[in-house]
Amino acid sequence: MTDRTTDASSIDDRDYELSAYRYDLPTSRIAQNPVVPRDRAKLLVIDGSATHKHAHFYELGNWLLPGDLLVLNDTKVIPARLFGRKTSGGAAEVLLIEPLDDAQWLALVRPGRRIQPGAEIVFSEEDGLPLLKVVVVSRDDATGGRVVRLVPLVDGSVDSLIHRLGQVPLPPYITASESLPEQYQTVYAQKQGAIAAPTAGLHFTENLLTQLAEKGIQTTEITLHVGIGTFRPVEVTDIKTHEMHEERIEVSAETVEKILQTKANGGRVIAVGTTSTRALEGAFAACGELKAYSGRTDVFIYPGYRWRVIDGLITNFHLPGSSLLMMVSALIGRERLMEMYEDAIACDYRFYSFGDAMLILPEAMTNRPSNA
Repeated sequence: MTDRTTDASSIDDRDYELSAYRYDLPTSRIAQNPVVPRDRAKLLVIDGSATHKHAHFYELGNWLLPGDLLVLNDTKVIPARLFGRKTSGGAAEVLLIEPLDDAQWLALVRPGRRIQPGAEIVFSEEDGLPLLKVVVVSRDDATGGRVVRLVPLVDGSVDSLIHRLGQVPLPPYITASESLPEQYQTVYAQKQGAIAAPTAGLHFTENLLTQLAEKGIQTTEITLHVGIGTFRPVEVTDIKTHEMHEERIEVSAETVEKILQTKANGGRVIAVGTTSTRALEGAFAACGELKAYSGRTDVFIYPGYRWRVIDGLITNFHLPGSSLLMMVSALIGRERLMEMYEDAIACDYRFYSFGDAMLILPEAMTNRPSNA
């Protein structure tokens, strides 16, 4: 169930208007490649003061305290983008979104209007050997996609053939990238299932994680397999009427225990990315309290939301009019966030998936949870 808890005293009518989340971004500010090393990205730090600070991600430990807990999303991007040919003739593309059972997936297909139920698409290696067939089973009205059945044409599992044929999908605004597939994975990625990386986590290196651990900053993991819900555009003028597509999440009992212990000890729970935020707040919404949870969430967070779990956030810079921008606005207020974006553009920050990062500390949050 979508959580609509709001505090009307902390917002104004503009916070509900889609147009209030628009901003102009020069195309030169859209990062096409990641920074190397990863942790050399810029970091804009927002705390309780009237001004913000400019730093670099490798300096993250300067802003965190012993006893703080970072919550990481350990999902791993799968090579979900497949290029093939229809048996009736013509090229076709399939983007696998999520498995429905052992053989069927929810997928987006191109050209969508020409690929109707019953259509078949064959995927081959460069030598022309057909390896996999996709049969379109039905339409999915919720996503505009298709339910498809994957049929191996050679010995091997569907999963092995996907990895043999597929490409890691990059967002459509990345049009001239020279990045390697591993650069679109976090260094702690473990559980396969995402169609996009949890990009705030791309800035971490093994060395930085070691430095943070030596300072007494702990980490724990949740899993949210990033799907179409994260990228589905908000198209309604009144954002309160927007409905999120569900995404699969897993919050373990071990992670819950670490969070509760951190709060009991006076530490701060810092979500790494909007996906970690959705998983934690979504688990709370599903259970009525923070408990271990494995299921789905459609939680939509926008200004006025009363935070239940997180005390701060590490995030990248998001697309205009996106639900992610609205989520971050719920942390510090829309007007302040949009001012930060204007300054980040003026200071040559890099935007979106391969771009720079922002750290929002607890002192800057609205409706911060109690650690009691």
